[in-house]
Amino acid sequence: MREPRELSLELADEAATRAAGARLARALVGLAAGSAMLTLSGELGAGKTTLARGFLEALGVTSAIRSPTYTLIESYPVDGRTVHHLDWYRLAAGGDLDGLGFRDLAGHGQWLLVEWPERVPEVAARADLALTLDYLASGRALSLASGSELGRAILARFKTANA
Repeated sequence: MREPRELSLELADEAATRAAGARLARALVGLAAGSAMLTLSGELGAGKTTLARGFLEALGVTSAIRSPTYTLIESYPVDGRTVHHLDWYRLAAGGDLDGLGFRDLAGHGQWLLVEWPERVPEVAARADLALTLDYLASGRALSLASGSELGRAILARFKTANA
């Protein structure tokens, strides 16, 4: 059976968005990936940080989970790895990633959650999984698209993970 490349679902509210983030975390943990990059796209207020919070909480982060809007990066140690939550909205170009130490963040044992990936499309194109949140009349639509073998495996596990 071929693993899916894309998946879409509706999220009724903030709780459903957090639950989708948690489900995504469970899918990724099950793969024991050495490194992973997930991008989060959507308009302001669409739920990118909310989804990231659900993801991080499911991994056991109990400290405050802040939006990286002003700091550009928030890092969380989790079970022998580090999850970096990045916001690229204020980046002018890919060269700004060097100032963030991006190369060091993308190594083994590092997972990246990147908001506003469209600001550096040449790097975002390498994402294992691209998530997009869109407004609906009521709630949000979440689209997931794989960009790698790991991304396809995440999608396959996400489909069967507890909702």
